[in-house]
Amino acid sequence: MKAIMVVGTTSHAGKSLLVAALCRIFARRNWRVAPFKGQNMALNSYVTAAGGEIGYAQALQAWAAGVAPWVEMNPILLKPQGDMTSQVILKGKAVGTTRAAQYYEQYFDVGWQVIKESLEFLSHEFDLLVCEGAGSPAEINLKHRDLTNMRVAKYLNARTLLVVDIDRGGAFAHVVGTLELLEPEERALIKGVIINKFRGQRSILEPGIEWLEKRTGIPVIGVIPWIDEVFPAEDSLDLLDRRSRNSQTDLNIAVIRLPRISNFTDFDPLESETTVTVRYVGPKDSLGHPDAVILPGSKTTISDLQVLRQTGMAKTIQNYLIAGGTVMGVCAGFQMLGESISDREGLEGEKGEFQGLGLLPLKTSIAPHKIARQRLVSSNYPQPGLPVAGYEIHQGRTQMLESDSIQPLFDDATLGMVNKTQSIWGTYLHGIFDNGAWRRAWLNHLRQQRGLRALPTGIPNYREHREALLESLADTVERHLDLKQILG
Repeated sequence: MKAIMVVGTTSHAGKSLLVAALCRIFARRNWRVAPFKGQNMALNSYVTAAGGEIGYAQALQAWAAGVAPWVEMNPILLKPQGDMTSQVILKGKAVGTTRAAQYYEQYFDVGWQVIKESLEFLSHEFDLLVCEGAGSPAEINLKHRDLTNMRVAKYLNARTLLVVDIDRGGAFAHVVGTLELLEPEERALIKGVIINKFRGQRSILEPGIEWLEKRTGIPVIGVIPWIDEVFPAEDSLDLLDRRSRNSQTDLNIAVIRLPRISNFTDFDPLESETTVTVRYVGPKDSLGHPDAVILPGSKTTISDLQVLRQTGMAKTIQNYLIAGGTVMGVCAGFQMLGESISDREGLEGEKGEFQGLGLLPLKTSIAPHKIARQRLVSSNYPQPGLPVAGYEIHQGRTQMLESDSIQPLFDDATLGMVNKTQSIWGTYLHGIFDNGAWRRAWLNHLRQQRGLRALPTGIPNYREHREALLESLADTVERHLDLKQILG
């Protein structure tokens, strides 16, 4: 089985984007290539055409490779939901919830079996696998139960690349320390070091590279510059470093950064709009006076709703709406806008029934079985008849209460609603802003409130912008990487 493995000295070293770049680079050479990450812990997820749930990063990598995302590309997905517990998803299906201490007792053997089965399946379908590790391969307290890093590399006998983030400092120590902590057979698989996120002059770095190659005997096969583009992030830590790329824009949209925010990749298309500033606002931060507030998805809807109440953000949002603002809820955010949310079995944490924000006439109960499926519907608002594609991922079952103050957002009334003044929007549809015409129509509604001229709605969907980003990423990485060293 032909395979390349990408591991990092730390989390956020840039493994996911490098895998995406390599997938695109090899796909452009007419290789049939696929990404693979044995186990991923992330709250940004995607639903495949077959209804399986995988990490969004692996979906992005599949698109980079020019193939459809499959559950075998990420056979184990862990979705943290607070209190040291995570939902376990095997081959796209939720199979249970476990605490960290019990996870490896309950799922290690079955997890490794699922990983091997997935690798076997992919090996028959593709010429090359580009595999991604998780965190660091040198966590000595975790190595005996690590399903993702060098265990996979050894199983595949994969040429392995070690990536380090030089922007955070300590890059040489990270590389040397990581290599020192690997077993001899693991270190033998490391065929190259890649220095990522470099901002300076290459000439100043050269003495360090020479020292590192002499010290380790492993070549530095690439120095990748800092890439100033917004790519889909794997988890919410990325939001702490993210700053708005747009300044002096027409519209300001605030996304509430919930403690367990999920699928915030939904809002990347808004960040691609040059007339829009997207700010991620913590529950304790000042909301300011945005043109719209978005309540995003969450893995722990009730817990995050309680945080909004405890911090006063819930009252702030209610007052903002009374003052003439616009609020949208997506998935868990949609549920929060309702009158109540109940979790009688404590599936997401605390048992009981809890009061919602009371902004939409609906009630939600958390059910044992998750809904995960792709959808294609037609819009009623803000412009009728627009095709809208997206996907559902939720365990809540929402009952729409009778009211003459709301209207269905789509031709499928279960997927969302909007009030008559179009100041309160709610939907279960992830990826809604990927739809270019619908996104522009919604933004034009906000622009009309500001007395601004409408933007054209006849634009491509976000996937075309994403394709351009992936092409640019692959071009940059290819210019700064020795592919001959990678392929041997």
